[in-house]
Amino acid sequence: MSDAAQPTAAEVRAAAEAVKTALDRHLAAVERRTGEDDPGVYEAFNELAAAAEVYDELLYDRYDEVTPFEIPGAEDSLPPYGGPEEPHALSVLIRRDYAVAEPQRLLAQARRVEAADDEGVGAAVSDTVHGALGMLFGEFEADEIASRHKEFGLEEGDSTLWVLAAEEPAEPGEWLEAPFEEADPGRVVCRFDVSSVFDELDGDDDGDLVDDLDDEELEPLDADR
Repeated sequence: MSDAAQPTAAEVRAAAEAVKTALDRHLAAVERRTGEDDPGVYEAFNELAAAAEVYDELLYDRYDEVTPFEIPGAEDSLPPYGGPEEPHALSVLIRRDYAVAEPQRLLAQARRVEAADDEGVGAAVSDTVHGALGMLFGEFEADEIASRHKEFGLEEGDSTLWVLAAEEPAEPGEWLEAPFEEADPGRVVCRFDVSSVFDELDGDDDGDLVDDLDDEELEPLDADR
């Protein structure tokens, strides 16, 4: 790049100040967030990402230096949108990863579900980890497990949500044999990702009292579920 095309030192300084402002706004949004999918946090994150990208480019052009961080973005892994301009249907694809961090807590919760079940499903089901997982995911909605994962001895991993546009709704039973086969990235209207790679930007979560509870102290389950 020629000297005439290079950004000035003042432009680089202004970009750095924009990053600082965006950081403050992002932290403020995180501190007042109302839930896991607070749109204010997403907006502040995107503003921070944009400001950081501008600063990184100007810093490199002016001083041949780079920043020590990289902000991943969904747009980096998706092709341009090629779906219908006026979609009449949509599909929401969700993936959430968990680690079984506390098997005994998981088993204890499954036994509580089993004990609250009037019909009963046999003690052997809740005595294995895979059986306990099947019981809990059969008893609770996936969103409830996501919000109460620590109570079930699970540790969150990465997660992603894709919203795909479609011309027409699928016929009943049409995709059940291969539910994710038609996940065309070109039809993604938007996506939201949660990953530990964002921790440095989002900050650490507050400690959860559930971690300190014994199995006997867990919140009673609703026997009428």
